[in-house]
Amino acid sequence: MMQSTFAIIKPDAVSRQLTGEILAAMEASGLKIVALKRLHLSKAQAAGFYAVHRERPFFDSLTDYMSSGPVVCVVLRGEDAVPRWRALMGATNPAQAEPGTLRARYGQSLEANAVHGSDAQETAAFEIGYFFNGLEISE
Repeated sequence: MMQSTFAIIKPDAVSRQLTGEILAAMEASGLKIVALKRLHLSKAQAAGFYAVHRERPFFDSLTDYMSSGPVVCVVLRGEDAVPRWRALMGATNPAQAEPGTLRARYGQSLEANAVHGSDAQETAAFEIGYFFNGLEISE
């Protein structure tokens, strides 16, 4: 089924100039980049995006990290985009990620794991809407 999903290239990967390699991997996987922007989240913006985790012990650390430097937000489109992007990312913990996945290749820690991806179509819809309006998405 044709789907859209949302991805973030996180501050650790952007600061190490891995954006191009990660974008190339997205496209090489057959996913189409239909929206793209680079921005520096404020702590409040990061908190809004990760509001679902507000009560979790890692929330403050996560929002500090996600507002520590520029990120690249991406909307991907393709057949089964959500599971395909998640498979390309690999496990959240880079130490447990399958070899060849983006997190295995570029992740440094559980938090600085290079990329974020929506875990379901419903989540993707919220996340895409958080960063992009309809005019910014081009099939």
